[in-house]
Order: sequence, then structure tokens, then C-alpha cells
Amino acid sequence: MGAPTRTPTVAYKPKPGEIPTNPGVYRFRDADGRVLYVGKAKNLRARLSNYFAPLHTLHERTRRMVTTAASVEWTVVATDVDSLQLEYQWIKEFDPPFNVRYKDDKSYPFMAITLADEAPRVIVTRNPRIKGAKYFGPYPKVWAVHGVIDEMIKVFPIRTCSDSSYKKAMATGRPCFPGQIGRCGGPCSMKVTIEEHRAIVDDFVAFMAGGDQRFTKQLTARMRAASVAMDYESAAIYRDKLQAIDAVLNKSALVLAADTDADLFGIAEDELAATVQHFVIRGGRVRGVRATTIEKELDITGAELVDQVLQRTYGGASALDIPRQVLVPVLPDDAVELEEWLRERRGRSVSIQVAQRGRKAELMKTATLNAQQALILHKTRRTSDYVARSQALTDLQEALGLAESPLRIECFDVSHLGGTNVVASMVVFEDGLPRKDQYRSFKVDETTDDTDSLYQVLTRRLAYVDRRDADDPAAGSGPLGIEDAATAAVSDEDGVVTERRKPRFAYRPQLLVVDGGQPQVEAAARALADSGHEGIALCGIAKRLEEVWLPGEDFPVILPRTSEALYLLQRLRDEAHRFAITHQRKRRRRDIQSVLAEVPGLGDARIKALLRHFGSVTALKQASPDEITALPGVGPKLAASIHAHLVGS
Repeated sequence: MGAPTRTPTVAYKPKPGEIPTNPGVYRFRDADGRVLYVGKAKNLRARLSNYFAPLHTLHERTRRMVTTAASVEWTVVATDVDSLQLEYQWIKEFDPPFNVRYKDDKSYPFMAITLADEAPRVIVTRNPRIKGAKYFGPYPKVWAVHGVIDEMIKVFPIRTCSDSSYKKAMATGRPCFPGQIGRCGGPCSMKVTIEEHRAIVDDFVAFMAGGDQRFTKQLTARMRAASVAMDYESAAIYRDKLQAIDAVLNKSALVLAADTDADLFGIAEDELAATVQHFVIRGGRVRGVRATTIEKELDITGAELVDQVLQRTYGGASALDIPRQVLVPVLPDDAVELEEWLRERRGRSVSIQVAQRGRKAELMKTATLNAQQALILHKTRRTSDYVARSQALTDLQEALGLAESPLRIECFDVSHLGGTNVVASMVVFEDGLPRKDQYRSFKVDETTDDTDSLYQVLTRRLAYVDRRDADDPAAGSGPLGIEDAATAAVSDEDGVVTERRKPRFAYRPQLLVVDGGQPQVEAAARALADSGHEGIALCGIAKRLEEVWLPGEDFPVILPRTSEALYLLQRLRDEAHRFAITHQRKRRRRDIQSVLAEVPGLGDARIKALLRHFGSVTALKQASPDEITALPGVGPKLAASIHAHLVGS
């Protein structure tokens, strides 16, 4: 692999003093004029100077962007708020490949009110681009949207019929069929005028936007007034409408104070991607959830990611879609400017806050958990889809210069607790899918560091390849390049052929992957060389920058962030790490239970009760005898024995 140049910087670097110190927005372009990246800065000179540092000091992906570019240009603006708006507009216009990429989840159905129509109607749709429509949701299921609409039109009878039915009814003067059976309340039902219907539509939209308390109070007052006036028929109508409102509200539980209008963003991310769960809260209730997947090309902080998410969410939003509060996991650096930007768009003040305590913090945990699950699902789908898997293996073959696709890949990770209790894991993927029945874990009794541990583990693993190769010289001729059957034909001295089971641990991989960078790869390469298996391909993936390292190379291979190959390697690394941590935790739990079992008078039930009460081994070790005595069934003498035994162990 070719090493990046040691040139101090790129040739198009502006001269000293050319870049202004004003706030503004900048664009990097390639030789064909295509915009590669758009960014904003409070001080253009300070920000752009970061890109023109010596190339070898730049983040790998930043270096790829600036070396791909052929020029940089900037536009000075009056305020930081103006730079927010201009950055949003340029990103939407140019769709730069090095900015974060959004993939909205459009699979959920929405409720839409077609406000651009002469007589707006309410529909269920998956089309997010109906001109002039007001959207609510998304909803988890189509039937959930229909259920809400059925209850809502009892309170706010607006049009539900098709455009053709509406035109025919208005032309002939005959009510549309849904209007005849009480399912449509538009002008086509011949019960209201266009102006009266528009007023009902406005009330419908206001209710769905969070104004449920006002309508509940109004209907309750009217019902009581009708009852006092002994107009029981009208009172019954108001009662039925209140019940319909209750039915709608019961579908959406009160999660925050009843007067809370807020948008809450839960975010989960790794080095390659992020998922966002956007909870739309109106009147204290979750009115909709929007899911977004973001693919990151450059390395950005959590605060920068929040900044981008808020710009994209509200850049094209109407004033009614911007709430009083925006709850985020971390404040962006330009939170003040974002608040001002949102205030200008909304016409009223907007606060951006971190949900730190109480019900908001609990709801943030829920949104974040949903985002984490969505991120896992996104990664799993990328690696489980047949087309994506095939592309990943092809891309990996080309990127690593392999003679064939690595249809069997083994990934190794080392885990320890402060240098003790060292364990390692081996996970296996065949044809891009995990083979959990072939996962293995290793205990490393004596080691000096992670590289030594990795060397030991790989040497032990490769010894089994030696055994298999000696037993079966023709092994590896199956369609996957591995032994496809669990048994092999073996001839004894008399020529009698028998079946003998082959250990799956002896299968030969086409590619070994280690969790780590250059030091870990070199340790693995030594193990391959000393074991006589230098023909097996090897690479390492470093977590911080998602760099792919090859043995004997001074610089890593940089795969595109959207590469299927990189997703596969990341999944392998993450699975190996998970398996190693799980194994280590089991060993720690088993070890501490063994230590406690040596205390006279302490049985299994009390051991479990102790660990459950203190929550962790660390907390139990730090507890005083008096604190241990607080556990029911543990006296002062037994507590003293437990404390002494743990301190001395």
C-alpha cells in the first residue's frame, strides 16, 4: 500500500491572511467543481487552518477529503445564525459526499390533512411529499392511524372521501357516499359550507398539534350547559365527543406535563453510522416517532452530530412544527445561535436543553435505547442481506488484495480487567454470516500485554489447522473452501474405510481479523509465520478511526464509510468484543462465587443475596463489615469473615 505523502499541506492552501476571521460557510470542491464538503465556522480562518495542517497529522478521513479536493471557497455572513441557514441550504442543494448522509425511515404510515385542497381531507399515507399537507405521526401500524381517524371525525367531522367523489358531489349537489352514511363531514356531505368546514379542519389540526386541553374544557362546559338547560340530546352529543377525545388520548399516554410541547432526540452512534429517534411530544403526549439513520463520512463529535440533526429537522419546518423545547443528549457548541435561528423561524422563543433528570431524562433513556436497537438492526441488516454480503466479500477481497473472497473469516479480541483475568475470543463468519456454534474462547494465564496474549491465542488456534492439514491433505476443497462435512473418510492399515468426526475448530480460515492496529497485526503476523501459515490473509481493524491495517505496512487502508466491507469488518470486531466481554464476566462471576464459597457459613443463597444487594463485586469489596451486616441473615461475625476474606483475596 502506498503511504500518504509527507507534503506539509495541499497545493491549493490559501495564502496567509487571505482567509477572513468573520463567521461564514465554506465549501471544498474537487477538480470537476463538485462540492465535496460544506461546513460553517464562527471564525473561518481558525476553522480552515485545521484542514491545512501537515497531511500526516490529519485524521485519515479528513486527509482523504482534503486531498480529493482541488479548491476551497468561503462566504462571509453577518452573524452565526446566518451561517446556520446558509450551511443548511448548501447541504440540501449540493448533497456533498463527505457530509453526513441521512436515510429517513419512510416505512411507517402518517396521518395527513391536505390543507392545500379547497376542502381539506384526512388520509392515511406513506408519501411524505404531498404539497401543502400537514402530517402527524408516523404511526407504528396502518390500523393505528385508521383508529385515530375514526375517533377524530366523531369530534371534528371533516372530509374523508376521495377527490373524485368530492368533485362529483359538488357538481351534482348530491352528497358523496361516505357523507350519506355519516363517514364524511366535508362540504360534499351538503351539511356544511366550505368556510365552516375549513374552521373544523383548523380545530382538527390544532387538536392533533397538542391543543387537547382546550377542546376538552370547551366540550365539558357545553355539555354541562346543555344539561342545565335540559337539552339532553345536545348534552349526549357533547358526551360522545368527549368519549371520542378520551379514546384518542388513551392511545397516547401522558409522558410529560400536560402543557409540554417538545421534540426529544435520542441518538446512538459508532464510528460509521448513527441512528436518531425523534419523539414528537405535544400536550405532554408522544404524537409521533421519526427514525433516521445517518452514515458518517468524516469523524465528527456528538455535539456536531446534534447540530446537523437539528439543522436538518427544522431547516424546512413550518412555525407550527417547531416546539418550545428541544431536548438533546448533548448541547451543540452553537446552541445559542441555534436557539436564535429557531426563534426566528417559530416567531417565539425556543430552548435547547439536555434532559438531565426526572421524567424527561427517563424519556431520553427510552429514546436512546430505541436508537441503540435501531443501530444494531441497521448493522445486522447490512450484513445479513445476501446482496450486501456478496458485495462486502468482493470489496474486502479487492481492498486487501486477496486471491479469493474470504468466505470463512475468524476474528480475535483480547479482554482483561486491569491486566488480570485475561481472556480472548474467536468468532467465525462464513459467507458473511455468524457461525455461533464455532465461536471459541481462550484463557490466557500468563502474559505481558495484549500483543503477547494475541500471539499466544493465535498460536494455539493455528495448531489445530496443523492437525487437520496432516490428517486430511485434501481438506478445503468444498464449495466454501472449508470442510463442509463433520466427518472424513480415513483408511486403516488393512484398507478399511471408516468415518471419523473432524473437529470444527480445525477448519482453515481464508482471513484472520484482529481487533487493533499495527502492533496487534504484527503480533498476529508473527504467530502466522512461526506456525508456518503465512498463506492465511490477515488484517486488523482499529476502533478509534476504523482503519484497516495490513502486516508490514506503515499506513492503513481506508475504506469508504459506506463500504459494505467496512460494515462487515466492524460487525466482526464488535461481535468478537461482545463475546470476549461476556466470557470474562462469566469467569469473574464464577471466580468471586468460588472465593465467597470458601467463607465458613456462607452458602449459595447468601452469596447470591450479597451480590444482588451490593450490585457488583467492587461494591462488595469496598463495603465495611457494618454495611455487610445490614443484609438480613448476616451477623457481625459472618460479616467480619466475609470482609477479611475479600480484602485478603
